[in-house]
Amino acid sequence: MSSGNSFHAVKTEEELSLYIPQEGLVQLRNPHINGMDEDVLYHIALSNKSNNLTEMFQDVKFVCFGGSPTRMHKFAEYLVEELQIKIPAGLKVTNIAHGSDRYVLYKVGPVISVSHGMGIPSLSIIFHEILKLIHHAGCSDVIFFRIGTSGGLGLEPGSVVITEESVDGLLRPYMELSTLGMILQHPSKLDQDVARDLVSLANSEEDGYVTIIGKTMCTLDFYEGQARLDGAFCDYNEADKMAYLSRVHKRGIRNIEMESLCFAAYCYRAGIRGAVVCVTLLDRLKGDQITTPHDIMEEWQSRPQKLVAAYIKRKLNI
Repeated sequence: MSSGNSFHAVKTEEELSLYIPQEGLVQLRNPHINGMDEDVLYHIALSNKSNNLTEMFQDVKFVCFGGSPTRMHKFAEYLVEELQIKIPAGLKVTNIAHGSDRYVLYKVGPVISVSHGMGIPSLSIIFHEILKLIHHAGCSDVIFFRIGTSGGLGLEPGSVVITEESVDGLLRPYMELSTLGMILQHPSKLDQDVARDLVSLANSEEDGYVTIIGKTMCTLDFYEGQARLDGAFCDYNEADKMAYLSRVHKRGIRNIEMESLCFAAYCYRAGIRGAVVCVTLLDRLKGDQITTPHDIMEEWQSRPQKLVAAYIKRKLNI
């Protein structure tokens, strides 16, 4: 890598080979981890020395990330029913990360349901620790999902978008990360086979809503970064906003959120098969504010969960 403020992009065949999806045991691309006496996963209050991670998590095949702690708790409870998991009388799904107040983490059979908070920095932290967790546990052939909400572009609210490719606010298909004073560019590609399998499980006539594969724009901000007019600051007018949103829509962008760029880049970098599945809460070509009643929003937010659960059930032959 070069020094100074220059950019570094993955170009060589040797570097590109790092991004072939892993098969078998999950390996880390960090040689320093194996030399550590103990690896403390601080933000989920676990450790490979203080906890028997193999006994706790070795059977995990799927990790589902979502922004809200409450939503991921509900998803875990939904999985108990869908996967026909028997929980002893008097017990319930328990937050394994209860020793920390940063994230929640639930395990339901071969599935981890974990919150990631809001935005790239928050997701980045938990992604690192979950990836290390499944490595220490000796997991193999694990698939990652991000299930969440987004703003749509040219879609009816309540539609579901499976991300084909994530781009930033400049429509670049990579995440920039400042490392050792340099800007590194990590491609943000997702597994197309998983995306196609997911969309094959959807049926718009039976579901009552549309599920599509499309590009997702990931921003660093909810207001100005997403061309909203209703933030505390705004240095552009409605014409500027509409010109921008129309331009990105013509480039294939079908929804906007705040985590997919990092999620896709890290999955690709780790060689983990991954998918992003988000419901749209509004059409940004028609407005900025979310005014849908809470009960309808609750039903919409369950749609990505149902699709991913259906995928998991198919893989498990349930």
